[in-house]
Amino acid sequence: MLLLSSLLAFGLAAPSVFAQQSGSFVVAGDTLVSAMMMFLGGSNKVYIIDKVEGNAHQINGHSLYASVWDIDSRTATPIDAQTNAFCAAGMHLPNSSYVVFGGNNAIGPGGDNSAPGSTPTFDPTYQDFDGRRAIRVITPCEGDVTSPPCSWYDAPNGLQMVKRRWYPGAEALANGTVVLIGGMVNGGFINRWTPNVDPAFESGQAEPTYELFPPGPQQPQVMNFMVKTSGLNTFALTYLMPSGKMFVQANFSTILWDYDANVESPLPDMPGKVIRVYPASGANAMLPLTPANNYTPTIIFCGGQDLKDDKWGDYGFPSVDTWTVPASSDCHRITPEPEDGSTPAYVQDDSLPIGRTMGQFIALPDGTFLIINGAEYGTAGYAKRTLTTVTLDAMPYGESLATGPVGQPAIYNPNAPLGNRWSTAGLSSSTIPRLYHSSALLLPDGSVMIAGSNPNVDVNLTTIYPTTYTAEYFYPPYFAAHTRPVPLNVPTRLSYGGDPFDITVPSSSYTGNANDAAANTTVWLIRQGFTTHGMNMGQRIMQLNNTFTVQDDGTLILHTAQLPPLPTLFQPGPGFLYVTIAGIPSNGTFVIIGNGKIGAQPTAPASVLPVSARSSSGTSDGKNGGGKGGKNGNSALALASVKTMVIFTFVTTVVMILVLL
Repeated sequence: MLLLSSLLAFGLAAPSVFAQQSGSFVVAGDTLVSAMMMFLGGSNKVYIIDKVEGNAHQINGHSLYASVWDIDSRTATPIDAQTNAFCAAGMHLPNSSYVVFGGNNAIGPGGDNSAPGSTPTFDPTYQDFDGRRAIRVITPCEGDVTSPPCSWYDAPNGLQMVKRRWYPGAEALANGTVVLIGGMVNGGFINRWTPNVDPAFESGQAEPTYELFPPGPQQPQVMNFMVKTSGLNTFALTYLMPSGKMFVQANFSTILWDYDANVESPLPDMPGKVIRVYPASGANAMLPLTPANNYTPTIIFCGGQDLKDDKWGDYGFPSVDTWTVPASSDCHRITPEPEDGSTPAYVQDDSLPIGRTMGQFIALPDGTFLIINGAEYGTAGYAKRTLTTVTLDAMPYGESLATGPVGQPAIYNPNAPLGNRWSTAGLSSSTIPRLYHSSALLLPDGSVMIAGSNPNVDVNLTTIYPTTYTAEYFYPPYFAAHTRPVPLNVPTRLSYGGDPFDITVPSSSYTGNANDAAANTTVWLIRQGFTTHGMNMGQRIMQLNNTFTVQDDGTLILHTAQLPPLPTLFQPGPGFLYVTIAGIPSNGTFVIIGNGKIGAQPTAPASVLPVSARSSSGTSDGKNGGGKGGKNGNSALALASVKTMVIFTFVTTVVMILVLL
């Protein structure tokens, strides 16, 4: 009881330290399905999709393949799925819906059609339908997720792509249309046969075309880049550029692509021929778009694999024992459309603290990036053999082609001096291996949800790297703060150019000098994207320009610009707005960017902001109004909320300690 007495003597201060959990992982609960894919639906739901397999959880007489996670209660609700979404792609739409494209054919136990009556069209055991052409639509809403209009659309004979696509690339355009690129037809380790005598179609196994959703009048066309990169081009890495062209990277090749004319302009090869696409699965992200860089996109690539070409094998399995091969620690940046018109070039960046395959970049609302999940050796994927290890019994890590789980995340600061951009200080390690089919996603409160891992052909709960249903929350270092911003009057819809808007930040939202707080405030817009296979498809982070007025009572008025009048920079659709003071972010506010419709987005001249105005007085201790008087109804409300949270945390902590005693 001595520890409890000490805590009580500290009053409410000590429990807040326990509540912060800065740099720590906390087990969050059971997701019911293994999180091969995740995306945010509004402010309190995460949609989770798995491949078809022998999950013990059932729904409507068959194994469960999807669920909806409640962020606050940390519980999952089963939802029905009919088509196999194994290794599908996903992307947002302008109205905040998400669409899931493609996947695998119907399968039964063992991940194939060997069971009696099983066909690629339908399997009677798992009761799943062919998902290779499937288009599934989920429109998040606040009602019952198992019933219309909040349930998802997934019909075996409903919306379909023209082509079958497993592991396709996907990117949204400025009008909300989605481009779907390449993929496999029937799946495998890499997208080619050996010897590679048909690099375009691989005797019917490869899909080198692209198509649009919603579809236009044009039929799918062959994309020459997919032929050139044959083999290592699944989940091609795609980023829309300000010009309207698309940056595309696969194998070790890079292009700028005019998708309207289907014209490709070559860019430099990836240095060292390090492979970043699946199954090398290097982390990649677009760095923050900010006023300081004039909203010029730069792409970063870290990790992956640099196997020699003949070691990758083919659809069947790799030609080397991948788990013996260290993952790359290399990082490179490229600015595909430099403002000065210079020739784009890859630039060496700081290496990862440790080599990593299947690592994933998560944009954080302080302008940094978290890299999380993955392994130190091997590749993504699974197999029952390699060219040299010819039986499953001889495979040392079961069906996993990777080992050496990297449990400790790292934080990358893109604005730090070269040589000082990576940090692991104060970051703990997860004890749960997060390998193939793991996912991570930024949550509205600034924490990161991590779930999944299943390098197995079917559910396997006893192997060294088992099918995983346990989710964790990771709390970045800014959770050490005792005071976080509580912005008011945040709009729920943003436009491309137009009149600016004001955000009110009560003086209870920060500590110290009000003028300093205002000068160190940034407004971030983040789209978390559709997460799968170490990627967040559609993830972007943009700093909205702002000036400020500091009132004498310490209240900050942030005069905030709309997005730049260029929808190619941040495509229309959902996002979260964060107010960050001295590196400490608020909770995110769910917003819609654009008019919510597919089509040309309305634009207006860039927002014109008033000059910043400082106060001659005004400080805050984060506990009361601060400054002169500090009598502010909104500040009092925010303070009451903070006190309630602290009291609740204190009671919870005491109960936990009593249980431990």
